[in-house]
Amino acid sequence: MNYQHTLIAVDFSASCEQVINRGLHIAKLNSCPVSLIHVVEYLPPMDFGYEPIIVPDWYNNEQEIVSQAEKSLQKLATEHDIATERTRVLTGTPKNEILKFAETDDVDLIVIGSHGRHGFQRLLGSTAYPVIQNAHCDVLAIRISED
Repeated sequence: MNYQHTLIAVDFSASCEQVINRGLHIAKLNSCPVSLIHVVEYLPPMDFGYEPIIVPDWYNNEQEIVSQAEKSLQKLATEHDIATERTRVLTGTPKNEILKFAETDDVDLIVIGSHGRHGFQRLLGSTAYPVIQNAHCDVLAIRISED
């Protein structure tokens, strides 16, 4: 199959280089454009009833978190020769935002990292699994080597 638009979803971990490199290799083989995204996980407001809590400074400044993510994504894009206009930082639940972006931007291949989690770890923390299960297009889950 010849892909027309490859989406590379990164999480800024050390292993994201593996994901980017594989996605760029496939895009080059298919001569197709690449989009590079990162999702800042949405933190919903919490109601603790009458208990006084101390809210960390970062919690009140979601825009600062997004801004830092944008800088990090631009750095990755520059290092890998990906055009600035092909990058996007989204806010929400990673699996939902990745799927939504792929649908609305006519992506036909999603490249994402997978740590090979099983059992409860998969249910509680994996983004790759629900993306694979629900994507309208092909998904390449790159097994991350933890060496």
